Amino acid sequence: MGKLTVLALRTVLVVLLAGSVFVEAVMVPLLAADLDGLNEDYAYLRAPFLVITVLGVLTAQLVLVCVWRLVTMVRRGTVFSEAAFRYVHLVIGAFVAAALLVFALGAVLAPGEAVAPGVVLLLGGLGLAVLGVALIVLVLRMLLAQAVARDVEAAQMKAELDEVI
Repeated sequence: MGKLTVLALRTVLVVLLAGSVFVEAVMVPLLAADLDGLNEDYAYLRAPFLVITVLGVLTAQLVLVCVWRLVTMVRRGTVFSEAAFRYVHLVIGAFVAAALLVFALGAVLAPGEAVAPGVVLLLGGLGLAVLGVALIVLVLRMLLAQAVARDVEAAQMKAELDEVI
């Protein structure tokens, strides 16, 4: 991976991480203040909505940090190692958690008339899409496992060849 590509990706990661911190520090309290003015028929939505929002932002931050670590490993040439799997597993787990949070939000909003039924259906579709991303990362993890196995095999063959020479 080239230096310019790494720099561009890290710039995007920093901007996204700063944006997520802004959402946690500024937007969530503003959202909480806005939700205080809810009709008392929908007041039960305030706490679950805020908790799901904060947890969702935390899952995104976890993914960003893990991608940063993986980019660092790529830059150092150590990504084809067992250490990379820890970060990939965290990314997969974060995407699954995010999907569950989207489904939970749909479940919280489904009863009553807080939102239209189409919104709940859209949230279900979004949850499936996020699970799809988790599956894509799982496939990429399998490719990483194959690459690590080939790298180990190549190192063993090189060691054997060095002994012969």
